[in-house]
Amino acid sequence: MLSSKSSYNLALGATALALCVVILGAFTRLADAGLGCPDWPGCYGLAIWPQSSAQITQAELSFPEAPFELHKAWPEMVHRYFASTLGLVIVAISFMAWRKRKVPGQPFKLPLFLLLLVIAQGMFGMWTVTLRLWPQVVTTHLLGGFATLSLLWLLVLRLQNRPWAALNIPLHHWQKLKSLALIGLLLVIIQIALGGWTSSNYAALACPQLPTCQGRWLPPMDVATGFNVLQEIGPNYLGGQLDGSARVAIHMMHRIGAVVVSVYLIFLLSQLYRHAGGSLLHRPLYRQAHVIAGLLGVQVLLGMSNIIWQLPLAVAVAHNAGGALLLLALVTLNYRLRKNITE
Repeated sequence: MLSSKSSYNLALGATALALCVVILGAFTRLADAGLGCPDWPGCYGLAIWPQSSAQITQAELSFPEAPFELHKAWPEMVHRYFASTLGLVIVAISFMAWRKRKVPGQPFKLPLFLLLLVIAQGMFGMWTVTLRLWPQVVTTHLLGGFATLSLLWLLVLRLQNRPWAALNIPLHHWQKLKSLALIGLLLVIIQIALGGWTSSNYAALACPQLPTCQGRWLPPMDVATGFNVLQEIGPNYLGGQLDGSARVAIHMMHRIGAVVVSVYLIFLLSQLYRHAGGSLLHRPLYRQAHVIAGLLGVQVLLGMSNIIWQLPLAVAVAHNAGGALLLLALVTLNYRLRKNITE
């Protein structure tokens, strides 16, 4: 598949930038800085967070309900700067794709969809602030960020200018691997959504022990309230509004989801290793399985560390980044299996 090197490099750079945006978004959310700037798109009416004493005084007079906190304002604005830059890069990618739309091998629909997605992301970023961290909006915004990252990586894979060779795997085995890989991808997406819901409802510390929760294998849980996506918009969701049993339900579903995803991915890996074998032709598939196995192991350790050490910020952010990388690894596997290609 031939495409211009400039398109590939721009897409690759956008993917790296999108990963930074996802990590900065996680840091902002986990540092309770989502409302570090109570307005949008500025910060206390400024293009950058208040710097001088006079600006801080004016900011607090203009927003008396939101006292200025530097350690919360700067992460929020840095996240917005990176997200805005990513939006401009995606506009450039879409414009380049439109100009080269008649060039063989140049994707056009995918960049156009990415442009629409990043516009929607901007709207959800605004609503995250104006609706005061309403969990439905925060979780959707998080999923939109992961979707943007994944689709940019898919664009990179489609634009790669390298020779491809067919996987020498019997048709029925290849079809089986395709189906198994797709299920794995969907399970990881569901688990990311559960993680986003856990974070946006401040349920990460609802169960502070392993392997039990509050000293019980099956603690009291209010699943209906915990997963009520029709809850009314409240005045402010900073710190969460759900009671203990609802948060426990959210946390336990995410924990159970982690077990399900881990078991399934181990099964998927066993099938990949089985069919990859020791053949030189299958070494790229073998390496892909190694990458997924490594990322899965790191994710499990980070998830356990979050509980054992009570959600340290660095570990929690790394857990979000690990989820993003695991998602990209599954996207890569599905792309290669569906194209029946290897490096």
